[in-house]
Amino acid sequence: MKENFDKCFDLVLAHEGGYVNDPRDPGGRTNLGVTQRAWEAFLNRSVTEAEMRRLTPPDVKAFYKAMYWDKIKGDQLPAGVDYAAYDLAVNSGVGRAAKYLQEIAGVPADGIIGPKSMEAILACDPQEMTDAICDMRLEFLQRLPTFATFGKGWSRRVAEVKEKATSMA
Repeated sequence: MKENFDKCFDLVLAHEGGYVNDPRDPGGRTNLGVTQRAWEAFLNRSVTEAEMRRLTPPDVKAFYKAMYWDKIKGDQLPAGVDYAAYDLAVNSGVGRAAKYLQEIAGVPADGIIGPKSMEAILACDPQEMTDAICDMRLEFLQRLPTFATFGKGWSRRVAEVKEKATSMA
């Protein structure tokens, strides 16, 4: 839902945390969940470590809206589904989030949410959809080779997203 972006943005940032550069994380230098590589692509220029360290929520809000929320059509999704799909997109990619929505809605999962996909998504029960998104997400994460390292945190995040998204639906 259009009016949910600010709330969903705050919820995502609560999970993303601040500056990290964990050598075990393939994302590399990251602040507020934004990798340096993605931030540079968004700005269309190189950035320094100091710039990455100084990022604030207002700095990255437009990035999150353009790169994730708008791409999964968050403004059009039902409450709860918007948050579950958005958090998934941030954490595991827009294409995966779109495909999960499509798969649950029973339409071809091509990763592009067009009018037919949206019609099918909107015909689904929002609570069932949020549960299914989170269940599929956890199954995917459990198959990753880095699950042994990051799995406890990922599992907690998915459980918290599922609880919050279900209450929003």
